[in-house]
Order: sequence, then structure tokens, then C-alpha cells
Amino acid sequence: MTLHTQHTTGRLEQPGAELMVPLANFWERYGKIVLGALAGIVVLGAIGYFSLRSRQAAEEAAAGKLAEASLYYWQGDYQRSLTLAHETAQQYASTPSGKDAFRQAADAAYWGGSFKDAAADYRRYLAGKPQGVLADAARRSLAYSLESDKQYLEAAKEYEALVGRLDRVSSAEFLVAAARCLQAANQTPAAIQQLQRVTDEFGETEFANQARVTLAELGASQSAATPPAAAAKP
Repeated sequence: MTLHTQHTTGRLEQPGAELMVPLANFWERYGKIVLGALAGIVVLGAIGYFSLRSRQAAEEAAAGKLAEASLYYWQGDYQRSLTLAHETAQQYASTPSGKDAFRQAADAAYWGGSFKDAAADYRRYLAGKPQGVLADAARRSLAYSLESDKQYLEAAKEYEALVGRLDRVSSAEFLVAAARCLQAANQTPAAIQQLQRVTDEFGETEFANQARVTLAELGASQSAATPPAAAAKP
């Protein structure tokens, strides 16, 4: 039998070898760019990680200092609470606790009798446009501070702005408070208008009875202050 010999080429062909050539060309051409992009991603990731860790550490420090300010507040040491709260707000302004520190400072100033300072700090807190229960409580406290500081017209505006934000009883209370401030500012017609709203819109609340009494008193006062008409000459 004749033995047939299979002739081979000078090299072995591997499956997929034809794909390696363009890949090698691509890497030779763009390899440095790819490596640079990957390095950039790694650097950005590291920066993001350490920034996050830094923010977390700052928030933890701010929360601890704010907790200390709150402790002094509940102990009745309003001045020390105010000082710590202001330090927290200044040192950690970008953190949630740093922003909340203005509310703590305002509470301490209010109960310490510094109503003007309290109003200023409540406004700083609300400048961050927070939402929710704490923000509404701060707006109410701002109105109380303004009224206590005898800024009656500003207080009336803040009370009126709160109507409808909480429950119906609170809304009636705010209208009565607004009327009280308007009356103190010698704006009796405007005060009567707010009291009338209480009886018309919130008649089922306990503040409606108070409004009716005040309306009667104001009506009697206005009648007494009005001079009688001159008698007609015969």
C-alpha cells in the first residue's frame, strides 16, 4: 500500500487567530487612552469614597456636638446650648446636623428670652427650605418669636401663612393669634376679618368660641368709640 503523506503549511492555524490582529492593532493605537481612562475612573472612585467617608465623619461629629447642645437645652442652660449650637452650625455648615443646629440655637434663644435672636436663627434654619413636621414647628416658633419681640405685623403674616398646614384646630389657633397681633398693631378691621374666618371656617373648634367673644368685645368697643350722630335741627 502506498502511504500518503499529508502536507502541512509552515505554521499552525488557531481558531480565532484572525480576530487577534485587529485587537492587537486597536490596543497598540488606543491602549494608552484606555489605561488612562481606567486610571481616571479609579481615581474618581477613590475621591468619591474618601469624600463620602469625610462627610460621614463630619456628620457624626456635628451630631455629637448638637446632641450636647440639646442636652444643655433640656437642662435649662440655654446660653450654653445656644453657644454650642452656633458652633455646630459654623463648623459643620454643610452637614444635616449643622443645618439643624440653627433650629436648636433658635429654641435656646427663645426660652432664654432673646426673641429677636430666636427669630433670626429660625429664619436661617428655614432658609434651607426644609419640609416636614420640624419645618412647620419652626415656622410656628418663628411667629411666636416675632410676636414676643412685638413685631406684630410680621408675626401676623407668619401665623396666617401656617393656616391649612396642620390640623384644623391649629389653623383656628393661628388665625386667632394673627388677629391678636393685628389688634396689637392697631389693625382692628383686619383683626375682625381674621376672627370672622375662625367662626366661618372653623366653627367647630374651641377657638371659634374665643373668636366670637373677641368679636363681640371689638364690636362693642367700636360702637363706644363712634360718636353719636348730631341731632337734626328743627
